[in-house]
Amino acid sequence: MYAVIQTGGKQYRVAQNDVITVEKIDADVGAAVSLDKVLMIGEGPSVSMGAAVAGKVVKAEVVEQTRGPKIIIFKKRRRQNSRRKNGHRQDLTVLKITALPAA
Repeated sequence: MYAVIQTGGKQYRVAQNDVITVEKIDADVGAAVSLDKVLMIGEGPSVSMGAAVAGKVVKAEVVEQTRGPKIIIFKKRRRQNSRRKNGHRQDLTVLKITALPAA
């Protein structure tokens, strides 16, 4: 059995006991989180989506709060003696899926 959820503007296909990395969710390590944006639930060849999954919730546990790799943004305008260097690290949350809704 699996479900497709949406969090942080991205979609994830999850199953029981999966560990996924998503954009930061404000919760402490070990806290239970409810992911209520369920788009699809599937079990074998049967699939439920749309109004059939409205109100369903996927439960997860926060494993850790971490940060992604450093991304370097470098912009240069040639022959203008103009350059700009910037860095970014995305805040991430690692989740373990504990319970899926029934189809």
